[in-house]
Amino acid sequence: MFLRATTIFAAAFLSLAPVSSQAALSAYSQDFESMTLADPNALSNNGWLVYGNVFTPAKVYIYGYGPFPAPNPGSGFCAVDAGQGGVPQGAQQLSVYSDYNNIDHGNGRLIESNVYREQTISAVDVGKTWVFQFDAKLGNLVAPSTALAFIKTLDPSNGYKTTHFHQVNMTAIPASWGTYTIRIPIHPNLVGQLLQIGFANTATGYVASGVYYDNVIFFRLPTTDVDGTPLADALQLRAAAPNPFRFSTRIEYAIARGGMTDLSVFDITGRRVATLFHGQANPGQHAATWDGRATDGRLAATGVYRYVLQTDAGRQERSLVLNR
Repeated sequence: MFLRATTIFAAAFLSLAPVSSQAALSAYSQDFESMTLADPNALSNNGWLVYGNVFTPAKVYIYGYGPFPAPNPGSGFCAVDAGQGGVPQGAQQLSVYSDYNNIDHGNGRLIESNVYREQTISAVDVGKTWVFQFDAKLGNLVAPSTALAFIKTLDPSNGYKTTHFHQVNMTAIPASWGTYTIRIPIHPNLVGQLLQIGFANTATGYVASGVYYDNVIFFRLPTTDVDGTPLADALQLRAAAPNPFRFSTRIEYAIARGGMTDLSVFDITGRRVATLFHGQANPGQHAATWDGRATDGRLAATGVYRYVLQTDAGRQERSLVLNR
C-alpha cells in the first residue's frame, strides 16, 4: 500500500516547468550540525517536505494531506535532535517519526508519514547513476510501527504514478549507527519525472516509531568529476600499506579541489567501522592511519574491509585485510 499512497501524495505538487527548462539533478549533503535545534524552519529552509497518508487497519487508503514544509521540532513527522551520534555523526541528527498530531492514531487507523526532498529529472541526467547514502540507527520504534528509506520517481504526466520505488527497510536495524545506500540509474523514460529521496514510517495508536538519520548524501556516481576532469585526477585513493596488516596501516589519498571530505572504513556488510577523516580538506596530498580499531575503541575483527574516500567530486574505494 505504500506505493499507492506515495502516488497520491505526489499529486498535490504544483505543475512543473517544461522539460527543456529543467536543470540537472543537484548533489546534496547534510549533517544537520549547522541547524538550530529550536528553529521551526530549520528543515524546511533546507528543502525538506512532509506528507501524510491515512489507511484503515486493512490498509485501504482513506485520505492524504500535504505537502507541507517539514516542521521542527514537535510531535509531528520530524525534528533535529541532539546527543544521539558517535564521532562520525557529530552533535546533531535528524529524527523521523509518525505524525502524532493526527487524531486518527486514536481511531485505530494507520498513519504513514513521509519526510523527503525532491527534484525534477532532466535530459542531461540520462545515463547517470545517483546514490542516496545516509547513516541510521534505530530509535524508539515499537511494533507494529514500521520504517523505511527510499528513492522514488513519480510521473506528473500520468497522475503522479510511482514509476520506481527503491527502498531499505529500517524497521529492525540495530540501535547502533550503520551506513546505508540506495541507487537509481536514470533512464530516458524518467526525464521530466520527480525524484524523491527520504524516509517514511507507518504507525497507529500513538505507538513509538522513531529512527535517527545523519550524514545524508545524494550524489552522482561519476566516471568524471563535476568539471569533467577524469575521476583519477580529481581524487586518488592509494593502496593501504601494509596490506594485509596486523597493528596499523597507512592510507594516502589526494584531492584536486578542497571541500568536504570523508575517509571511512566499512565492513563487508556495509556498516561503517571507523571514520579516519571527516571535514573540510585542502587540495593536495593527505594521509591517515587506521589502527584496526572501531570508532568506539574496540578492536575490529579479523577480516576484509573496504576503505572509502568520498568528496564532492566523487567516490573511490579499495579493500584491505586485517589479520589479528
